[in-house]
Amino acid sequence: MLSLINWISDLLKAGAANADLEKTRARIDAVFAAQSERRPHVARTNAKQRIVKLKAMLQWIYAHRDDIHKALRADFQKPEAETDLSEILVVTSEIKHAISHLRRWMKPRRVGASLTFLTTSSSVQFEPRGVVLILSPWNFPFNLTMGPLVSAVAAGNCVMIKPSEFTPATNAVMRQLISEIFPEEEVAMFEGDKEVATLLLDKPFHHIFFTGSPAVGRVVQTAAAKHLSTVTLELGGKSPVIVDKSVDMADAVKKISWGKFMNNGQTCIAPDYALVHKDRYAEFIEGMKKTVASYYGKSEEERKQSPHYARIISSRHHARLSDMVAKSVEQGAKLEFGGITDTTEQYIAPTLLSDVPLSAPVMQEEIFGPILPVIPIDSLEEGLGIVSKLEKPLALYFFSKSNRHIKYVLSETTSGGTCINETLIHFLHPNLPFGGVNFSGSGNSHGFYGFRAFSHERAVLKHHRFAPMKLMFPPYTNTVRKLIEFVVKYL
Repeated sequence: MLSLINWISDLLKAGAANADLEKTRARIDAVFAAQSERRPHVARTNAKQRIVKLKAMLQWIYAHRDDIHKALRADFQKPEAETDLSEILVVTSEIKHAISHLRRWMKPRRVGASLTFLTTSSSVQFEPRGVVLILSPWNFPFNLTMGPLVSAVAAGNCVMIKPSEFTPATNAVMRQLISEIFPEEEVAMFEGDKEVATLLLDKPFHHIFFTGSPAVGRVVQTAAAKHLSTVTLELGGKSPVIVDKSVDMADAVKKISWGKFMNNGQTCIAPDYALVHKDRYAEFIEGMKKTVASYYGKSEEERKQSPHYARIISSRHHARLSDMVAKSVEQGAKLEFGGITDTTEQYIAPTLLSDVPLSAPVMQEEIFGPILPVIPIDSLEEGLGIVSKLEKPLALYFFSKSNRHIKYVLSETTSGGTCINETLIHFLHPNLPFGGVNFSGSGNSHGFYGFRAFSHERAVLKHHRFAPMKLMFPPYTNTVRKLIEFVVKYL
């Protein structure tokens, strides 16, 4: 009897879930149709009209800053200071930058003419892509949702958004922001799991902006191909930090520790592993120990109680990271500090592993947690050999005082972005493109590059006087062929 009751209960739950999904499908269909109809009007808006929307977003964020703090604290105990730096500041800076430069971005750009086109004038005109989809992740839920939205609005698009289901408190704040500023036929948000994402990806969007893992990125690109939708993919990978023999070690360990353990290591551009010259290896490890102690507490218990340290987002992710550390230690990695876990709090301590074999689990996949493997290298060439065997990373960090070594690393590696004697902060620079390469992504965002990602660059050419090309129209007589020969050789 009990099994029958359970079976009926499961059946009812499945029926309710299917009914909810069908409601979501109907809403997606309705909103997509409404945005498709609204799209020409939004596309015709001028810079002044778009700036009004951006200013409304900026004012709303400032007015609800405490709500954003509380939401990120509820979702994974993110410290307020980290929320300010890595969520709010990034978005408000993006908005201010767009407001300041949008009029210039929107102006058609004149291009020069070669001798063949002396009687023409040509320009590149930026026009909105249309109805676009933003799929955002959980690790920086406010930043990585609102940032792309700023670019999409600045470019004059209608937008549908699907944030991660793992950050419900932050989603509630973003839903309030969107509903109070935008009509649904211009910007709409949909919540749910991968089934909702699948329903959205079935629509013929003009552009899809995805931030997440390479594995899901493949799914998104495959879905986009069905409709020939353009895509921007911001993915991840194993971003290396290379520490040269000439490094200022006191400076390096502070920046590397901050870059690694901020947001509990759940950052797509966090240093994923460290390659340290053998002559500075012991100093690096001791420096990391002292720095972590000064940031989060001298003892493991103090670090666990620290209000400055976030938590892992889910039990599944927590279990993956715990297992990764355990198996890496079994294979010979040495635990220098950390390794402490608590499933009830989704806590994993700042962890440093030394003498890590390249075959260890922490070197086989992106970590995305507060674990830093450290490997000694005899030379810069050896370090770059290790980097080259892995997929192209989203970021690469090099610490060195040698300009010659810096040039060498830049010439011998490829990455989405690179910082010299820094970590992470290239993400904050409004005039730098942010994006990956191959495995770590395609396309760019931020500032003008974000505006361009959500725009089509339309080529416009106008003839003003006599058109020389008409001299080379058929029939292809000897005279015409000689003229073509001259043009091919000399113009």
